[in-house]
Amino acid sequence: MRIVCPFCGERELGEFTYLGDAKPQRPAADAGEDAVYDYVYLRDNIAGPMSEHWYHGGGCRAWLKVTRNTLTHEISAVVPAAGVGAAKVDA
Repeated sequence: MRIVCPFCGERELGEFTYLGDAKPQRPAADAGEDAVYDYVYLRDNIAGPMSEHWYHGGGCRAWLKVTRNTLTHEISAVVPAAGVGAAKVDA
């Protein structure tokens, strides 16, 4: 699998570290135990397109949001996690 970094271009998977689902949002500091438990332990197991966080430690050291099909590993989009700029991959 190869990922097109918006800053470095196309790179091998070994340069990246997978963090996981990009959908969960950290609860507020005053959130109850149930909200924190849900954030830490409960995740959807999606079969299909999913937004994920990846870290490009072997390159620019940027956090990226990658849209990847979990069934085929096809990557359809890569953007900086902060939402600035974008790199699209032709399928």
